[in-house]
Amino acid sequence: MLSIGKLSAATGVKVPTIRYYEEIGLLPEAERSSGNQRLYRREHQERLAFIRHSRELGFPLGDIRELLSLSDRPDMSCAAADVIASRQLAAVKDRIARLQALQEELERMLTQCAQGTISDCKVIEVLSNHENCLHADHGESRHPAHADHDS
Repeated sequence: MLSIGKLSAATGVKVPTIRYYEEIGLLPEAERSSGNQRLYRREHQERLAFIRHSRELGFPLGDIRELLSLSDRPDMSCAAADVIASRQLAAVKDRIARLQALQEELERMLTQCAQGTISDCKVIEVLSNHENCLHADHGESRHPAHADHDS
């Protein structure tokens, strides 16, 4: 049995995060010692490692909850897990595209900058007027260069 501190050290997950995962039901509640200290089993450590790795890959907590539920049913088809992973891959590709568009825009602004005065500065000009942006929306709701960063 591991204390919460030892579980944290073993998995690299901070103590408050472990408590949070327990609170929202991603991690089963720990047993308690006679002194009311949380005690975790090997299964907790494995589940927490799964959650941590999933978070490192960018999976939202809802998807992790679904994946954990699927992992609890080993005889089930993995089609549902594939759908979740495919959805995450699409989200990652979308984010990469948005970041590349942002990179291009920033590079363009800096390339056009004459290194003169602020009154002639292309960086300030583009940031002041969205129409000067290479990737201006022009009415589009979520263009890569201007999409909300809600991921």
